[in-house]
Amino acid sequence: QTPLTCSGHTRPVVDLSFSDNTPDGYFLISACKDGNPMLRQGETGDWVGTFIGHKGAVWAATLNKSCSRAATGSADFEAKIWCALTGDEMHSFQHNHIVRSVDFSADGQKLLTGGQEKKIRLFDLENTKTEPLTLLGHEGTIKRCLFVDPNSIITIADDKTFRKWDLRSGEETSKVQLGEKSASDLSLHKSKNVVTMTYSNVVSFYNPITMQKIKEFQTPTQINSAHLHPHLKYFVAGGHDFKIYKFDYDTGAEVDSYKGHFGPVHIIRFSPDGELYASGSEDGTVRLWQNNVGTNYGLWRCVNTNDN
Repeated sequence: QTPLTCSGHTRPVVDLSFSDNTPDGYFLISACKDGNPMLRQGETGDWVGTFIGHKGAVWAATLNKSCSRAATGSADFEAKIWCALTGDEMHSFQHNHIVRSVDFSADGQKLLTGGQEKKIRLFDLENTKTEPLTLLGHEGTIKRCLFVDPNSIITIADDKTFRKWDLRSGEETSKVQLGEKSASDLSLHKSKNVVTMTYSNVVSFYNPITMQKIKEFQTPTQINSAHLHPHLKYFVAGGHDFKIYKFDYDTGAEVDSYKGHFGPVHIIRFSPDGELYASGSEDGTVRLWQNNVGTNYGLWRCVNTNDN
């Protein structure tokens, strides 16, 4: 298939996040080492705007469900909240080191951050002057921190662990040792019953409630990121060999692989309807790929090759 290529960034693209469906469709935000996160129309990749204000590489970017707010984390030691409608900066939260992960709570009223401080912070966006809740325990850079529900979060870090925390007590409630390698990516399925994790050339799936492993599959290359289809049919993955892989979730069998990027793939995510997935790469581009090749969707138009 031929992906849609979204240019505009000048450095590696390291994080992507889709909004939920909104009355105006769904949207996509990209984090880039050029320091300028971009907002795009999700179905087409059309540029909507750029959030200007960070003074360092942006490592993390996410949207709230309604796409009214964006959050970013940067090498300038700040996490910022933006108005996604105007592009204006609303809040900036100072940290003591690079911010590598940001996540909104489901209601959009809390912000979770993690990074090279090895601390998880929980900010109240309704009352930004209050001190954040700080969770300690990781012994390496925090790569991902995600809400599971209003009271619990999950995290991965460079200390080869996968952990769960209770926000009411501020305590760690579960820890999984991952073995030889630290995890590189973590994502929560919309059902809230499965998380997808990547480390080395393995894609693993865990139950975020029990923290028990559901299954795991070996992949042909070192994988940086993977994501599970909304209907649990497939998962997609990308990593060091520049290719995009699509696998059957039940069996782990490779369904497709595509070459398109000119550098390692750092991040990959399905759209909320599962019709496409977006990938971000060392080559500085975001590419959109069809889940069902040959269907009419977004800017893709099916061409009948029998018509001469």
